[in-house]
Amino acid sequence: MQSALDTLQARLQHRFKEPALLARALTHRSFSADHNERLEFLGDSVLNLCVAHLLYEALSDLPEGDLSRVRANLVKQDTLHRLALELDLPEQLRLGEGELRSGGQKRPSILADAVEALIGAVYLDSGFSAAQALVGRLFDQVEINPGMQAAAKDPKTALQEWLQGRKMQLPQYSVAGIHGAAHRQTFDVQCTIVELNLHQIGSGPSRRAGEQAAAAAMLKLVNQTQHDRNKKKHS
Repeated sequence: MQSALDTLQARLQHRFKEPALLARALTHRSFSADHNERLEFLGDSVLNLCVAHLLYEALSDLPEGDLSRVRANLVKQDTLHRLALELDLPEQLRLGEGELRSGGQKRPSILADAVEALIGAVYLDSGFSAAQALVGRLFDQVEINPGMQAAAKDPKTALQEWLQGRKMQLPQYSVAGIHGAAHRQTFDVQCTIVELNLHQIGSGPSRRAGEQAAAAAMLKLVNQTQHDRNKKKHS
C-alpha cells in the first residue's frame, strides 16, 4: 500500500508532510468514519477558485456568463472522473466490502469526489499555492481557448439564447411521465415552443436531466428546420 501511495504522490508531484491527509482523501465513508467527505467539500471550493483563476487569465475576452459555463464544463463529474483514471485512483481507494462488491472502485461519482478530496488534502497540507499548482498540472493537457464557450453551453441555455435572439418566449418544460423503480426512476420531460407549435421529449434520471435532454432534442429540431428553410430559400 505504501508503494502505491508513493507512486500516487509522484503522479501528483506532491509529497505529503501529513500522510494521514492523503489516506483520508482516499477513504470512502463505507470504509471508515474518518472518510473523505469533508476534504471533498473543501477541495470542491479550492478547485472552482483555481479553475476560475486559470480561465480569467487564459480567456481574457470572455464575459462572466461564458466563463462560468466553461468552468462548469471543466469541473464536472466526467472531467474529474477522467483525471481520476489518469491518476490510477481506482486501485488506491479504500472502500467497504459492500461498496467494493457493487463496483464502487469504478463509479464515476466516487472517483470524482476523490479527486476533489485530494485537492482539499493538498490545500491543508501545504496551502493554496500548492493546491493551485496541482490543479494547474491536472488540467495541463486540457486545451483552453475562446471556442470552448460554445461547447460549454448546456442545451437549456443554448435553446434559451436561440429563442431570445429571435425575440421569442422561453420554452416550457413539463413532466410527461415517470417510470422505473423508486430508487432508479426515469423522467420523461416535454419541451414546448408555443410560438412555433413544436414539442420534443427527452428522458433522464432526474427532472433536470430530462429537461436538458428535451432541450437538446428541440435544439436539433429547430436547427434542422432552419437549415431546411435556408436551403429551400436558395434552391
